[in-house]
Amino acid sequence: MRRQPGPGARPARRPSGARPPGQRPLRLGSARPRLRMVSLALTLVLLAFVVRLLQVQAVDASALAARAEQNRYVVHTLAAERGGITDRNGVALAISEDAYDITADPTMFSRKQLQVGDGPEQAAALLSPILGQSQAELVKKLRPRNSSSRYTRLATRQTPQVWKQIKDLKAALAKKSETDHGTANVLAGVFADPSSQRVYPNGDLAAGTLGWVNADGQGGGGIEQELNKQLSGKDGKIRYAQSGGREVPTAGSNETPAVPGSDVELTIDRDIQWAAQNAITEQVRRSRADRGYVIVQDTRSGEILAMADAPGFDPNNLSEADAEAMGNAALQDAYEPGSTAKVMSMAAVLEENAATPLTHVVVPNRLHRGDRLFSDDVDHDTWYLTLNGVLAKSSNIGTILATGQLGRTQSEANKVLYSYLRKFGIGSSTGLGFPGETPGILSPYQKWSTSQQYTIPFGQGFSLNALQAASVYSTIANGGVRIEPTLVRGTKGPDGRFTPAPKPKDTRVVSQKTATALSQMLESVVDDEQGTGIKARIPGYRVAGKTGTANRVDPATGRYHGYTSSFAGFAPADNPRITVYCAIQNATSGSYYGGQICGPIYKQVMEFALKTLQVPPTGAQPANLPVDYKP
Repeated sequence: MRRQPGPGARPARRPSGARPPGQRPLRLGSARPRLRMVSLALTLVLLAFVVRLLQVQAVDASALAARAEQNRYVVHTLAAERGGITDRNGVALAISEDAYDITADPTMFSRKQLQVGDGPEQAAALLSPILGQSQAELVKKLRPRNSSSRYTRLATRQTPQVWKQIKDLKAALAKKSETDHGTANVLAGVFADPSSQRVYPNGDLAAGTLGWVNADGQGGGGIEQELNKQLSGKDGKIRYAQSGGREVPTAGSNETPAVPGSDVELTIDRDIQWAAQNAITEQVRRSRADRGYVIVQDTRSGEILAMADAPGFDPNNLSEADAEAMGNAALQDAYEPGSTAKVMSMAAVLEENAATPLTHVVVPNRLHRGDRLFSDDVDHDTWYLTLNGVLAKSSNIGTILATGQLGRTQSEANKVLYSYLRKFGIGSSTGLGFPGETPGILSPYQKWSTSQQYTIPFGQGFSLNALQAASVYSTIANGGVRIEPTLVRGTKGPDGRFTPAPKPKDTRVVSQKTATALSQMLESVVDDEQGTGIKARIPGYRVAGKTGTANRVDPATGRYHGYTSSFAGFAPADNPRITVYCAIQNATSGSYYGGQICGPIYKQVMEFALKTLQVPPTGAQPANLPVDYKP
């Protein structure tokens, strides 16, 4: 029987966990399965990271590192500054001004990189009007040739203004892409390498001598080509990290500085060059000639003071230049000199003691030799001339007769004459080493044709260039010693040190006595009223010179057509300082005689050169050798 609690008794305590009457029991799920699932998931994730980490750090480490290196670093060429070219007085003839080569990284124009449809097309459309190139041409350059192609040159030697336009456009696109995430900076992969642009301050002055620089920055002709290695210097390189088309300054860079080219000082005098070029250009225009050349040479040193030809070209604007004029015709044209070459025949005759300037020479109206009947330029009765008169009146017949005395037979005479032509430098290069220079044509005497045996003494049947012709007269002016012509005085390296050019080779051709006699004979050509060179007279100065009017071989047909007109000489005749040679090819308007159209050019250029170099007259009286005699 259960006992009832009494008044004030405590209620019985309910056992722990007991539920109140009428309440259903609460059942909790087990946590262990869930913990196992979370642990498994974390294990799988961790395992994936471990596998990827092993792949990156062990399996693909070298390949990924190389790819990262490729994507991060770029290498640019640092163009060396090209050396300048000056005249003998330091006046600039060719200089280099700041410019830029516009380049690009083709890999930065891919669809994946830019997130746009066609990056090269869009970039080309923006760059085409600035660079002056077609869009198709630019697209071809901007599309990567392969996955590792990270450099392409879009344009060379652009002005700073062009690069500024591109930079401004890049900056505008970059700003727009930051505010509008749907816009890509399609020019992010365009860069500029500092370069230089060749400029010729005097326009076409001495262009044939200077040459030009081609699209690759290399000399394309003249001194620019001949001394390209010294002028070019040595390019450098810079390697730096980039991100988004911009250099990362904190990543460091590796630079090999460029070595500037050397400056070249020529023997040319700019003012004398201007006088020569102006004179020949005007005469070629008046005569409607194919071309013409003028050489001015220092007789004592062999230095070329001017070398001009016409028509010329402006190396600043090659797109408008005539291809046939883009050279140095004074060195590259080979032509028959005509009567200016008679001085070499007379030199042989005097040196071999076959005659003297006063030797009597009977010159008939016609002379039959070999297979030809020879005549002089003007029809005449029998002339009774001295050897001096033969040269003064430029008699072909008299020259044939005089050189015939060089040997007992015509073959022996040919051999002797050939030896002197070679001594004077005919058939050999001048020693300048100039690109495209012709040595001329002089066959061995054994191969001279029947007619050549008699035409070569008066300057037909062999060929030379204008500088060779001038050098002949400089040799006589220099007392019979030939000095190889020079065009370069020296070079100045990046360290500022001047290195003189090697001393030119000199060779004695004839004796001082023979040279003096020839000088006196050449004065008769100019001073005597019977001479052919009276238009070359210079008041106050003694002038020695010789005219020439030769049948011209047309280079297009290989046959004689037209004339080569020329004049050569030096002054002062008794104390020579300057040689001037002029030749005009195929004058078709007005006179074609050398004394008439080249004599005045000689006078004009010689007067200017004498004043420029401050050469005073000697004041001595000429010899006034007789031209003819009474039988």
